[in-house]
Amino acid sequence: MFRINNTLVGILHTLPLLLSIAAMGDSAYIRVHGDCQKVLQYPLLFGGLFIFVISTLGLVGVLCRVNAALYLYLLATFFVILAFSPFTIVALFVTRNNAPDRAGPSVGYGVGDFSPWLQHYVTDQRNWDVAQSCLVQKRVCHGLAVDANNNDSLAFKRLTTTQIGCCKPPLRCGFTKKNATFWEAPKAGPLANDTDCRTWSNRQDKLCFNCDSCKGGVLANIRSQWRHLTIFNACVLVLVTIIYVLGCYAIRNNRLEYSNYTTQRKIRMRIPSTVI
Repeated sequence: MFRINNTLVGILHTLPLLLSIAAMGDSAYIRVHGDCQKVLQYPLLFGGLFIFVISTLGLVGVLCRVNAALYLYLLATFFVILAFSPFTIVALFVTRNNAPDRAGPSVGYGVGDFSPWLQHYVTDQRNWDVAQSCLVQKRVCHGLAVDANNNDSLAFKRLTTTQIGCCKPPLRCGFTKKNATFWEAPKAGPLANDTDCRTWSNRQDKLCFNCDSCKGGVLANIRSQWRHLTIFNACVLVLVTIIYVLGCYAIRNNRLEYSNYTTQRKIRMRIPSTVI
Protein backbone atom coordinates (compact mmCIF):
# COMPACT_ATOMS: atom_id res chain seq x y z
CA MET A 1 0.00 0.00 0.00
CA PHE A 2 1.30 3.49 -0.95
CA ARG A 3 2.43 5.54 2.04
CA ILE A 4 4.26 8.82 2.41
CA ASN A 5 6.91 9.13 5.08
CA ASN A 6 6.08 11.80 7.68
CA THR A 7 9.63 13.17 7.60
CA LEU A 8 9.28 13.82 3.86
CA VAL A 9 5.96 15.56 4.46
CA GLY A 10 7.61 17.65 7.17
CA ILE A 11 10.40 18.71 4.82
CA LEU A 12 7.81 19.74 2.23
CA HIS A 13 6.04 21.79 4.90
CA THR A 14 9.16 23.94 5.23
CA LEU A 15 8.65 25.27 1.69
CA PRO A 16 5.64 27.49 2.49
CA LEU A 17 7.40 28.40 5.75
CA LEU A 18 10.40 29.73 3.80
CA LEU A 19 8.09 31.39 1.29
CA SER A 20 6.25 33.19 4.09
CA ILE A 21 9.53 34.46 5.57
CA ALA A 22 10.58 35.75 2.14
CA ALA A 23 7.19 37.48 1.73
CA MET A 24 7.50 39.25 5.10
CA GLY A 25 11.07 40.25 4.22
CA ASP A 26 9.89 41.74 0.93
CA SER A 27 7.16 43.64 2.79
CA ALA A 28 9.76 45.15 5.12
CA TYR A 29 11.97 46.10 2.16
CA ILE A 30 9.03 47.80 0.39
CA ARG A 31 8.24 49.77 3.54
CA VAL A 32 11.80 51.07 3.83
CA HIS A 33 12.85 51.43 0.19
CA GLY A 34 9.55 51.37 -1.75
CA ASP A 35 8.05 54.15 -3.79
CA CYS A 36 4.74 55.95 -3.22
CA GLN A 37 2.61 53.03 -4.43
CA LYS A 38 3.26 50.38 -1.78
CA VAL A 39 0.52 48.07 -3.03
CA LEU A 40 2.33 44.88 -2.07
CA GLN A 41 3.40 45.87 1.44
CA TYR A 42 0.40 44.78 3.50
CA PRO A 43 -0.76 41.82 1.37
CA LEU A 44 2.75 40.35 1.60
CA LEU A 45 3.01 41.09 5.32
CA PHE A 46 -0.32 39.62 6.42
CA GLY A 47 -0.29 36.81 3.88
CA GLY A 48 3.25 35.83 4.86
CA LEU A 49 2.45 36.01 8.57
CA PHE A 50 -0.66 33.84 8.22
CA ILE A 51 1.13 31.24 6.11
CA PHE A 52 4.02 31.22 8.61
CA VAL A 53 1.65 30.43 11.50
CA ILE A 54 -0.25 27.63 9.76
CA SER A 55 2.94 26.16 8.25
CA THR A 56 4.50 26.00 11.71
CA LEU A 57 1.35 24.33 12.99
CA GLY A 58 1.48 21.76 10.19
CA LEU A 59 5.18 21.12 10.75
CA VAL A 60 4.60 20.41 14.46
CA GLY A 61 1.67 18.14 13.63
CA VAL A 62 3.62 16.11 11.08
CA LEU A 63 6.96 15.73 12.85
CA CYS A 64 5.52 15.26 16.35
CA ARG A 65 2.61 13.15 15.08
CA VAL A 66 0.03 15.38 16.79
CA ASN A 67 -3.24 14.82 14.95
CA ALA A 68 -4.98 17.71 16.74
CA ALA A 69 -2.41 20.16 15.33
CA LEU A 70 -2.76 18.59 11.90
CA TYR A 71 -6.54 18.94 11.97
CA LEU A 72 -6.22 22.63 12.86
CA TYR A 73 -3.61 23.03 10.14
CA LEU A 74 -5.79 21.36 7.50
CA LEU A 75 -8.78 23.49 8.50
CA ALA A 76 -6.74 26.71 8.24
CA THR A 77 -5.20 25.57 4.96
CA PHE A 78 -8.64 24.84 3.56
CA PHE A 79 -9.69 28.43 4.28
CA VAL A 80 -6.43 29.70 2.74
CA ILE A 81 -7.27 27.84 -0.47
CA LEU A 82 -10.81 29.24 -0.42
CA ALA A 83 -9.50 32.79 0.12
CA PHE A 84 -6.58 32.75 -2.31
CA SER A 85 -8.54 31.27 -5.22
CA PRO A 86 -11.04 34.16 -5.66
CA PHE A 87 -8.39 36.73 -4.70
CA THR A 88 -6.12 35.48 -7.50
CA ILE A 89 -9.01 35.61 -9.97
CA VAL A 90 -9.84 39.18 -8.88
CA ALA A 91 -6.17 40.17 -9.23
CA LEU A 92 -6.15 38.80 -12.78
CA PHE A 93 -9.27 40.83 -13.53
CA VAL A 94 -7.80 44.00 -12.02
CA THR A 95 -4.54 43.73 -13.96
CA ARG A 96 -6.10 43.07 -17.36
CA ASN A 97 -5.42 45.52 -20.19
CA ASN A 98 -8.20 47.75 -21.46
CA ALA A 99 -5.92 48.58 -24.37
CA PRO A 100 -2.84 46.90 -25.90
CA ASP A 101 0.42 47.47 -24.04
CA ARG A 102 2.04 50.57 -25.44
CA ALA A 103 4.27 51.74 -22.62
CA GLY A 104 7.54 53.37 -23.46
CA PRO A 105 9.35 56.67 -23.70
CA SER A 106 7.66 57.55 -26.98
CA VAL A 107 4.01 57.07 -25.95
CA GLY A 108 3.36 56.23 -22.30
CA TYR A 109 0.05 55.27 -20.70
CA GLY A 110 -3.34 56.86 -20.28
CA VAL A 111 -5.89 56.26 -17.53
CA GLY A 112 -8.19 54.54 -20.02
CA ASP A 113 -5.64 51.75 -20.55
CA PHE A 114 -6.54 50.20 -17.20
CA SER A 115 -9.40 48.40 -15.52
CA PRO A 116 -12.17 50.51 -13.91
CA TRP A 117 -11.02 49.40 -10.43
CA LEU A 118 -7.53 50.82 -11.02
CA GLN A 119 -8.91 53.92 -12.71
CA HIS A 120 -10.86 54.71 -9.56
CA TYR A 121 -7.56 55.03 -7.66
CA VAL A 122 -6.59 58.14 -9.65
CA THR A 123 -10.03 59.52 -10.52
CA ASP A 124 -10.76 59.84 -6.80
CA GLN A 125 -9.28 63.27 -6.11
CA ARG A 126 -8.45 62.50 -2.49
CA ASN A 127 -6.40 59.46 -3.52
CA TRP A 128 -4.61 61.41 -6.21
CA ASP A 129 -3.83 64.36 -3.91
CA VAL A 130 -2.07 61.95 -1.54
CA ALA A 131 -0.23 60.22 -4.40
CA GLN A 132 0.81 63.53 -5.97
CA SER A 133 2.06 64.90 -2.65
CA CYS A 134 4.13 61.76 -2.16
CA LEU A 135 5.62 62.02 -5.66
CA VAL A 136 6.71 65.60 -4.95
CA GLN A 137 8.14 64.74 -1.52
CA LYS A 138 10.01 61.72 -2.91
CA ARG A 139 11.44 63.94 -5.66
CA VAL A 140 10.88 61.25 -8.27
CA CYS A 141 11.83 63.67 -11.03
CA HIS A 142 14.91 65.14 -9.41
CA GLY A 143 18.04 65.06 -11.59
CA LEU A 144 16.76 62.47 -14.07
CA ALA A 145 18.05 64.09 -17.20
CA VAL A 146 21.43 65.13 -15.78
CA ASP A 147 22.68 61.54 -15.71
CA ALA A 148 22.04 61.15 -19.40
CA ASN A 149 23.79 64.39 -20.43
CA ASN A 150 20.55 65.72 -21.92
CA ASN A 151 20.27 62.75 -24.25
CA ASP A 152 16.56 61.86 -24.18
CA SER A 153 16.99 58.48 -25.86
CA LEU A 154 19.31 57.41 -23.05
CA ALA A 155 17.52 59.12 -20.19
CA PHE A 156 14.06 57.76 -20.84
CA LYS A 157 15.23 54.18 -21.21
CA ARG A 158 16.10 54.21 -17.53
CA LEU A 159 12.91 55.86 -16.30
CA THR A 160 10.06 54.07 -14.59
CA THR A 161 6.55 54.34 -16.00
CA THR A 162 5.76 56.89 -13.25
CA GLN A 163 8.72 59.05 -14.22
CA ILE A 164 7.91 58.81 -17.92
CA GLY A 165 4.38 60.03 -17.31
CA CYS A 166 5.06 62.65 -14.63
CA CYS A 167 8.51 64.12 -15.25
CA LYS A 168 8.31 65.27 -18.87
CA PRO A 169 5.64 66.63 -21.19
CA PRO A 170 4.05 64.02 -23.48
CA LEU A 171 5.91 63.62 -26.75
CA ARG A 172 2.78 64.48 -28.75
CA CYS A 173 2.91 68.02 -27.35
CA GLY A 174 6.08 68.79 -29.35
CA PHE A 175 7.92 70.54 -26.50
CA THR A 176 11.65 71.18 -26.93
CA LYS A 177 14.03 70.37 -24.13
CA LYS A 178 16.34 73.29 -23.35
CA ASN A 179 18.16 71.90 -20.34
CA ALA A 180 17.79 69.36 -17.56
CA THR A 181 14.82 71.14 -15.97
CA PHE A 182 13.25 73.30 -18.68
CA TRP A 183 11.06 72.44 -21.67
CA GLU A 184 9.90 75.04 -24.18
CA ALA A 185 6.54 74.90 -25.95
CA PRO A 186 6.39 75.57 -29.71
CA LYS A 187 5.76 79.23 -30.58
CA ALA A 188 2.55 78.27 -32.33
CA GLY A 189 1.44 76.35 -29.25
CA PRO A 190 1.49 72.64 -28.39
CA LEU A 191 1.16 70.30 -31.36
CA ALA A 192 -1.68 68.48 -29.61
CA ASN A 193 -4.50 70.49 -28.13
CA ASP A 194 -5.16 68.34 -25.09
CA THR A 195 -5.26 68.80 -21.33
CA ASP A 196 -1.82 67.29 -20.66
CA CYS A 197 -0.05 69.75 -22.95
CA ARG A 198 -1.78 72.69 -21.25
CA THR A 199 -1.17 71.27 -17.76
CA TRP A 200 2.61 70.86 -18.09
CA SER A 201 4.68 73.30 -16.02
CA ASN A 202 8.45 73.71 -15.70
CA ARG A 203 8.06 74.24 -11.95
CA GLN A 204 9.59 71.24 -10.19
CA ASP A 205 6.62 70.92 -7.85
CA LYS A 206 4.17 70.94 -10.77
CA LEU A 207 5.70 69.37 -13.91
CA CYS A 208 3.09 66.92 -15.23
CA PHE A 209 1.85 65.66 -11.85
CA ASN A 210 -1.73 66.59 -12.78
CA CYS A 211 -1.51 65.08 -16.26
CA ASP A 212 -3.46 62.06 -17.46
CA SER A 213 -0.12 60.61 -18.57
CA CYS A 214 1.21 60.86 -14.99
CA LYS A 215 -1.85 59.08 -13.61
CA GLY A 216 -1.41 56.44 -16.30
CA GLY A 217 2.24 55.96 -15.37
CA VAL A 218 1.34 55.53 -11.70
CA LEU A 219 -1.36 53.00 -12.62
CA ALA A 220 1.12 51.09 -14.80
CA ASN A 221 3.41 50.79 -11.78
CA ILE A 222 0.53 49.64 -9.56
CA ARG A 223 -0.60 47.11 -12.17
CA SER A 224 2.93 45.72 -12.36
CA GLN A 225 2.94 45.26 -8.58
CA TRP A 226 -0.45 43.57 -8.69
CA ARG A 227 0.83 41.17 -11.33
CA HIS A 228 3.73 40.22 -9.06
CA LEU A 229 1.21 39.71 -6.25
CA THR A 230 -0.88 37.51 -8.54
CA ILE A 231 2.15 35.33 -9.33
CA PHE A 232 2.91 35.07 -5.60
CA ASN A 233 -0.71 34.10 -4.87
CA ALA A 234 -0.71 31.47 -7.62
CA CYS A 235 2.53 29.91 -6.30
CA VAL A 236 1.17 29.86 -2.74
CA LEU A 237 -2.13 28.39 -3.92
CA VAL A 238 -0.45 25.52 -5.79
CA LEU A 239 2.03 24.84 -3.00
CA VAL A 240 -0.57 24.97 -0.22
CA THR A 241 -2.91 22.67 -2.15
CA ILE A 242 -0.14 20.10 -2.54
CA ILE A 243 0.79 20.39 1.13
CA TYR A 244 -2.89 20.06 2.08
CA VAL A 245 -3.12 16.74 0.26
CA LEU A 246 0.11 15.56 1.87
CA GLY A 247 -1.22 16.63 5.28
CA CYS A 248 -4.19 14.33 4.75
CA TYR A 249 -1.74 11.50 4.04
CA ALA A 250 0.19 12.41 7.21
CA ILE A 251 -2.97 12.04 9.31
CA ARG A 252 -3.65 8.71 7.64
CA ASN A 253 -0.09 7.58 8.41
CA ASN A 254 -0.45 8.61 12.04
CA ARG A 255 -3.68 6.65 12.34
CA LEU A 256 -2.15 3.54 10.77
CA GLU A 257 0.90 3.72 13.03
CA TYR A 258 -1.29 4.13 16.10
CA SER A 259 -3.55 1.29 14.99
CA ASN A 260 -0.57 -1.00 14.39
CA TYR A 261 0.87 -0.09 17.77
CA THR A 262 -2.34 -0.84 19.65
CA THR A 263 -2.86 -4.10 17.71
CA GLN A 264 0.63 -5.35 18.52
CA ARG A 265 0.20 -4.38 22.17
CA LYS A 266 -3.04 -6.37 22.44
CA ILE A 267 -1.40 -9.39 20.81
CA ARG A 268 1.49 -9.26 23.29
CA MET A 269 -0.93 -9.03 26.19
CA ARG A 270 -2.87 -12.10 24.99
CA ILE A 271 0.17 -14.39 24.60
CA PRO A 272 0.26 -16.61 27.70
CA SER A 273 3.45 -16.88 29.66
CA THR A 274 5.48 -19.99 28.81
CA VAL A 275 6.19 -22.13 31.78
CA ILE A 276 9.63 -23.60 31.56
